[in-house]
Amino acid sequence: MRSRRPSPQEPRPAPLPADWGEVAHLIGFHNSIGFRLDTHRSREGIITVSGRIEHHHLNLNRVVHGGVYCTLLDTALGAAVLQTLASDEITATTSLYVDFLRPARLGQVLTSQGTVTRRGRHIAFADGRIHDEEGRLLGSGRGTWYIWKKTEIPPSPPAAVARTRRPPPPRRRR
Repeated sequence: MRSRRPSPQEPRPAPLPADWGEVAHLIGFHNSIGFRLDTHRSREGIITVSGRIEHHHLNLNRVVHGGVYCTLLDTALGAAVLQTLASDEITATTSLYVDFLRPARLGQVLTSQGTVTRRGRHIAFADGRIHDEEGRLLGSGRGTWYIWKKTEIPPSPPAAVARTRRPPPPRRRR
């Protein structure tokens, strides 16, 4: 890989605190929807994220929106991967696969735990599960994270994705 300065568009995560107890206070999408890293239930290699289901988490069927499960898993698994990074490394989710096993409902407390199953030089794999407060398995997931040095250029997206989308041509009147 070529080395150069990262552009302003590239991810620039905040440096991780030395004490994982401080991580719970970091900003992030999971915080904005009411879920927190649970530092009392997290340990080396396992990160726990939890929160209570509120009205804004529900879909039209009055069960938890699938995006909440995805956020819980992406946060727990991604934070577990973050624990493995050196100070000069950055990571980003490249894939996330979620199994929705049971619906969660208003008022339930959901807990997700993420564990790194394998870490290579550029790819990390992680698995996780979502449980309710009674221990019932509601969902599970697995994902991969790409890892690169802060001074490296991350891989370019495929040409079809990188291209700027053009508006469709105007419709002809008949």
